[in-house]
Amino acid sequence: MEVILVDKNDRQIGTEEKLKAHVEGKLHRAFSVFIFNSKNEFLLQKRAANKYHSGGLWTNPCCSHPEPGKDIKEEAKKRLKIEMGITCELEEKFSFIYKVKFSNGLYENEYDHVFFGKSNETPKLNEDEASDYRWVGSEELGKDIKKNPKKYTYWLIKCINEVIETANSSY
Repeated sequence: MEVILVDKNDRQIGTEEKLKAHVEGKLHRAFSVFIFNSKNEFLLQKRAANKYHSGGLWTNPCCSHPEPGKDIKEEAKKRLKIEMGITCELEEKFSFIYKVKFSNGLYENEYDHVFFGKSNETPKLNEDEASDYRWVGSEELGKDIKKNPKKYTYWLIKCINEVIETANSSY
């Protein structure tokens, strides 16, 4: 799989094989999906232990990379179905850039497009992607992230305040 290399303004500057981009720490386009139920709780997934980084950590229900030449929103909907078995409409809310180096030497250096969706569906986990799920309120999640940050992915911690603020103000 190839990822889309971008500049800091999200303009495409090329493509790169996914693993090579993560080894070299090249900035590339990604997306993160947040799902809320009718109680305004967040859906979280626990990443499968065998993931190439951040295995066993809690995070938002879906993160991935759009394929070159494909619509990012449609790619996000497709991955949400693959990872969590959920189908719903998505709306892009904001984007952010983050870079982190993991203990295995890989980097995430992503221009991350954040999508929100609403669903009361019971997730049907793809075991290659997720080992568990839970619904949690924003206050409870915020407190637990502060108390137990090592249980959560870097990118979730990085964007959660903006996610909560955006959800409270417009969703």
